[in-house]
Amino acid sequence: MALKKEEKGPSMIETFQEFKETKNIDRTTLVSVLEESFRNVIAKMFGSDENYDVIVNPDKGDFEIHRNRVVVADGEVADENREIALSDARKIEPDYEVGEEVSEEVNFSKFGRRAILNLRQTLASKILELEHDSLYNKYKEKVGCVVSGEVYQVWKREVLLIDDEGNELHLPKNEQIPSDTYRKGETVRAVVARVDNENNNPRIILSRTSPVYLERLLEAEVPEIADGLITIKRVARMPGERAKVAVESYDERIDPVGACVGVKGSRVHGIVRELGNENIDVINYSNNVRLFIQRALSPAKVSSINLDEENRKAEVYLQPEEVSLAIGRSGMNIKLASMLTEYTIDVFRVVNEGEEDEDIYLDEFADEIDQWVIDAVKALGIDTAKGVLNAPREMLIEKADLEEETVDQMLNVLRAEFE
Repeated sequence: MALKKEEKGPSMIETFQEFKETKNIDRTTLVSVLEESFRNVIAKMFGSDENYDVIVNPDKGDFEIHRNRVVVADGEVADENREIALSDARKIEPDYEVGEEVSEEVNFSKFGRRAILNLRQTLASKILELEHDSLYNKYKEKVGCVVSGEVYQVWKREVLLIDDEGNELHLPKNEQIPSDTYRKGETVRAVVARVDNENNNPRIILSRTSPVYLERLLEAEVPEIADGLITIKRVARMPGERAKVAVESYDERIDPVGACVGVKGSRVHGIVRELGNENIDVINYSNNVRLFIQRALSPAKVSSINLDEENRKAEVYLQPEEVSLAIGRSGMNIKLASMLTEYTIDVFRVVNEGEEDEDIYLDEFADEIDQWVIDAVKALGIDTAKGVLNAPREMLIEKADLEEETVDQMLNVLRAEFE
């Protein structure tokens, strides 16, 4: 008789069923794991499982174990696990003869409580191992793909998300957009950055700051990219602040920049909102390095470029009024251009003969002087370096409402430019 649910206790059958239903393990794998667990226990008890047949039926929630023994003459049984005396064999079937094989069903519960406990432990271990392997393989294939998860726990160093199958996803602090806030229960999207697997314990790491995340969002929003008509060549991001994307079209009839941006920015609007109002500049990619650097520094207009291709460095010359545009607020524009082009970019002002001592607009010092300080001085009607140096120090402190230390630091920076 097969060992049924009531004979071995409901918890074991429930374990089988729960395993199949919640983890979506295919029937073949399930049968294999259960059979291997039974065989491990039998091998531990009898030294070998070779003469046992294990039949598992997870659909019905039962299993059968058959032991195969060879019939030997009475008094010649050397191994009770592999041999059976002729008189005992004929109690099962009266026509057995010496040398024939006897197969009889074994009730697993008769192996004792220890055997059942051993089986449960073995099964639990194998289920956990299979579960980890399945999770690792599933998400290893999803590296670079966008996934969603529900916020389960918010910690200082990371946010723990749960996917729709109850798996844990980790979003570390350094992979979060600085302006992001997370509340328990809300849904968060991110790209799978990597899957760590220490001691067969998968840890799925997500990212919202990766350039790949912006790529995937663009692919989802722009049909021409999904169809392969437009290719994203490079992406540079300062998460939550600004990004530059270089695109290329293989169809001359398609404007890659216009297609990505959409009418009045319709296609990037949702992406900008998803990324915490991160401004996205889309430019045309070019294999011509000079042209690519020139486009990357947009909206600034470049006068000339000197390239050092071996060391991947570029000296860019611009008219004085273009320098601040090239550098950008807090140096953001030039940093992104360097990341996008993979060249170190140094910006120089074009100085015409006889104009070495010309004045300089304050905005060109944005990388050395805080923008709010520059704005405060410009509000007084002073927008050049020499204008500040020629103005009374006390007036700058009082009229611009600046601290003495702040004014002195600004004056030192400006004086150094003309020394």
